[in-house]
Amino acid sequence: MNADLHAIQNLLARFANSFDLKDWDALCNCLSDTIYTDYSDLRGTPPEQMSNQRYAELRRIALQELQTHHLSGNTEIELDGDAANAKVSTIIFRKNAAGQALHTHCLYQFGLSKSSGQWLINSIVQKVFWSDGQTAIHAGIAK
Repeated sequence: MNADLHAIQNLLARFANSFDLKDWDALCNCLSDTIYTDYSDLRGTPPEQMSNQRYAELRRIALQELQTHHLSGNTEIELDGDAANAKVSTIIFRKNAAGQALHTHCLYQFGLSKSSGQWLINSIVQKVFWSDGQTAIHAGIAK
């Protein structure tokens, strides 16, 4: 396997696992200093640019009361020198202490760039296919 493809696959896995482990430093280390995000399908918020620290903090606040499990597959990666795009099909399982659940079936579209030999995510777009469960348990969803 191409070394860049392998590095990108590992990066995307670390990104997903950092949510489930609530390892916000690891999450920041997956991201470029500034990232473009579009979670409008799930959150009802407009796309925006933000720092990696702000991104991690917003996820920490939204997910602190939830257990999560991100399962990903069907990964497609297109390399173009020191830039890449990836599509990753994901199911996000979420559960609160009361046992209420919210599960989201989605496609992540990532933009990535390689700098000083390290791949980082610089763009995240989440396209939601559908969600099942109680949206009220997720603090990050606009009510």
